[in-house]
Amino acid sequence: MDHPLAIQTRGLRKVYGDKVAVEDLTLDVPQGEVFGFLGPNGAGKTTAIKMLLGLVAPTAGQARLLGAPIGDPQTRAAIGFLPEHFRFHEWLTAVEFLDLHAALYGLDPAERRKRIPELLDLVGLSEAAHRRLRGFSKGMLQRIGLAQALLNRPRLVFLDEPTSGLDPLGRRLVRDIIRALRDQGTTVFLNSHLLSEVEITCDRVAFIKAGRVVHLAALDTLVEGLTAVDVRVGGITPDLVAGLARFAKPGSLRADGDRIHLVVDDEEVLPAISQWVLSQGARLYALAPQRPSLEDLFLQVIGSDVRE
Repeated sequence: MDHPLAIQTRGLRKVYGDKVAVEDLTLDVPQGEVFGFLGPNGAGKTTAIKMLLGLVAPTAGQARLLGAPIGDPQTRAAIGFLPEHFRFHEWLTAVEFLDLHAALYGLDPAERRKRIPELLDLVGLSEAAHRRLRGFSKGMLQRIGLAQALLNRPRLVFLDEPTSGLDPLGRRLVRDIIRALRDQGTTVFLNSHLLSEVEITCDRVAFIKAGRVVHLAALDTLVEGLTAVDVRVGGITPDLVAGLARFAKPGSLRADGDRIHLVVDDEEVLPAISQWVLSQGARLYALAPQRPSLEDLFLQVIGSDVRE
């Protein structure tokens, strides 16, 4: 590795009774990287984060954060965390809430007086500084939660669904904050269901399924050589769709109304796709190749059956 590792895990495993929540988590995340952690519900993402934070003891395996074993007090002081399901002190104002958490981090009063207004401005809540949290919208609570995760100027920050409940402007604000953190050398471990946000923000992603990492790659090389194809057809039949499946990467074909979307290995098959559609007596209105999205790859790697 060119950079020291912010996160290193080897065979991390967590079992609850007869249920395996995380099977075999092995990861290397360099410092200064924005790392996406993706998978379906129940894949073990939240359990993995809790083990890394020392909130849940692993059944087996090892992990190190910022070069120290998980649970090391000095290292934990350099880590920030925004949980997905948080319950904040709704009777406190924004300033009081951040002051409480800053005190828990051990920041002295002078540093707290300086740091809290900076963070309120960063997350766009300066005008709500003295409002009680019970009057905050979900998006405002999400932003105050992000502010508390950054109070201690963390070297490593875990963000679990940080854009949940945010409007497009709020999501853009969070993206800008994450990019600024990366520019400062902070490592961001990002768990999100919004794949479009991950695609814009992250340097690398790992796909986790049934408690195991099944695919890991840099985003700029993730879809190299692949082509996504949107086909608009009149007169779609099951035979036509079945024939197109021969050209598609496993799990990538989706049909919706008069549109069929698939991912192929090589754009050289595009004429054959066109010929197949016409040979079935269908009307071909459009055939548009494009770069595959992260959602395309997610469905290909993880599978499209939401019942799993």
